[in-house]
Amino acid sequence: MSVPTKRRTSSQGKRRASHFALKNVSLSDCAKCGAKTQPHRLCQSCGEYKKKKKASH
Repeated sequence: MSVPTKRRTSSQGKRRASHFALKNVSLSDCAKCGAKTQPHRLCQSCGEYKKKKKASH
């Protein structure tokens, strides 16, 4: 494994890591039950997505 030739300064490291911050989660209402869910995800309370029930195994 090679060794880095130059040390990254503290300001360069902070600039590099600036996009690591957590993003806000967008929520929308479920069409059936009205619970808050993430867009394009299955509803956790009623189990529906795009007016289809979750397939049970």
